[in-house]
Amino acid sequence: MNDLALLLTPEGRALLDEVRGTAPADELTVATRLRRDHPAELVSAALGQARLRQRAAAKFGDEDAGRMFFTPNGVEQSTRAGVAAYRAQRFRELGVTSVADLCCGIGGDAIAFARAGIRVLAVDRDPLTAATATANAEALGLAGLIEVREADVTETDVTGYDAVFVDPARRGGRSGGPARSASARGGGRATGGRIFDPEAYSPPLSWAVATALGAPRAALKIAPGIPHETVPAEAEAEWISDGGDVKEAVLWFGTGTAGAVRATLLPGPRTLHGRGLPDPGVRPVGRYLYEPDGAVIRAHLVAEVAEEVGGGLLDPTIAYITADELRPTPFATAYEITDRLPFNVKKLKALLRQREVGTLTVKKRGSAVEPEELRRKVKPQGPNAATVFLTRVAGAPTMLVGGPAQAPPGASALR
Repeated sequence: MNDLALLLTPEGRALLDEVRGTAPADELTVATRLRRDHPAELVSAALGQARLRQRAAAKFGDEDAGRMFFTPNGVEQSTRAGVAAYRAQRFRELGVTSVADLCCGIGGDAIAFARAGIRVLAVDRDPLTAATATANAEALGLAGLIEVREADVTETDVTGYDAVFVDPARRGGRSGGPARSASARGGGRATGGRIFDPEAYSPPLSWAVATALGAPRAALKIAPGIPHETVPAEAEAEWISDGGDVKEAVLWFGTGTAGAVRATLLPGPRTLHGRGLPDPGVRPVGRYLYEPDGAVIRAHLVAEVAEEVGGGLLDPTIAYITADELRPTPFATAYEITDRLPFNVKKLKALLRQREVGTLTVKKRGSAVEPEELRRKVKPQGPNAATVFLTRVAGAPTMLVGGPAQAPPGASALR
């Protein structure tokens, strides 16, 4: 709290501008120089905040990150700006004009809501976290739309708001158990290892669901690994990836699509809706291999992609699709397969030497072999590139070699 208070003073803000972009290797030199004219505590706080802003740029962009204030946990656990903006837009499309953002953290989602024109009540129990959210709303000129309240979310009255958004803490304390600090219950981001039991979230998922069911609209941000059988029947479940990385799952309430499943890929957005298809059949290796996006896999929508590309599975337990034709789809990356080998490092090494492959991408599903270990053994050399898939084909350990497929003329590009 003291560091943030120092940085919000005119001297602190000026110092933040001065240390902007300081490289880690230069921090000691810069700190020594600045301490001649500024208190050591303020210099340390400014350099620490500059470091956090540099880390946060990947999530918030250089412009916003350069104006916002962060805590170490806030940088790590806040929502990526593109994901938050997409969610805010969905709320707008549902007619939401006001939202209670419970467990608001440093305010990343509240900022996205406000920029979508939605009035926000942002609640977090941790004093530093709430103060940081307040500072961020002011720094970005959104204080008129965001009210930050330091309170326990389980005791917050959300009556009168069009929607509720809950992002419970999903990390345990440093001892590894569920966090029960002052910051955990009611929205402070706990530190430590991730929590996989939804009832160990803080607050628990059951509380969040009950709160959602009592609101006109609601969205609950949860871990993407949540078992499908724990998704409430009243919810629509959406898995979201950004740039190919699965970021989160969201349970939506009040959308009129209870029981629906979807995978959304950002940027875009591109959304794949579940149609309740049975698992795809297993078929022989074709000319092309499709690697579904992680959100598609998490949402159990591999069958929808297989139908879209006219393919089947290499193995009933592995989410690789094979097909004879190349059909562009944003929901999977396509590769053209040139060689199929039983798992044999010597044969692979000989093939790569023959093809003069020096840049080798190793992907695996259903194999215990580590990619780096395989690279060391085959020692790729040469001007060409290739991708090898370590997987199973109808239960047999197999190596499939190929490269990214080229979209046919006139077709939309494959992701």
